[in-house]
Amino acid sequence: MKNIQAWGWLAAGVLALGLNGVYHDCGAAWAHRTVGRFISRIEERSVPVLALAAGRADWLMAKTETVAARDEFASCRVASSLARLKASLLQNKVARTQANMARFEEMSAREEAALARLEAGRGRIEAQAARVRFAPAAFIPAVCPRVRVNIPRVKISVPEMNLEALGTGPI
Repeated sequence: MKNIQAWGWLAAGVLALGLNGVYHDCGAAWAHRTVGRFISRIEERSVPVLALAAGRADWLMAKTETVAARDEFASCRVASSLARLKASLLQNKVARTQANMARFEEMSAREEAALARLEAGRGRIEAQAARVRFAPAAFIPAVCPRVRVNIPRVKISVPEMNLEALGTGPI
């Protein structure tokens, strides 16, 4: 079992070494092209989402060419109606996003106003506390009579014990 596993690892190492040599000799141009196509597909799909998130709807519309398709006279009525539909859907989406942002900003403004009211109330309470003057307390020393307590002394006798019989070490 160990012998087969060792041969497998050796084959994987030789294969990796060979692929590394091919890659460094620029023999893997096909891999670069494939990776480039894959990355361009990802960019094509993620750039519009980033543009919407950044609030750049005008750039997005120019990028997707919906404005150009709407302005051009299309020979096919279906294509022009599709372009108009896409443009209106995009505008609706942008409008909804802006409305949501406005609601969020309104809610933040309300919370900030409530926090300002709370701080104003706190300041008012602190000002009232500063105005309140406390009269210094006058402590009059009082004379207390002395009390004497007599505690009788008691003698306790303990019988002697021989502890050396138990062992030689200290207790």
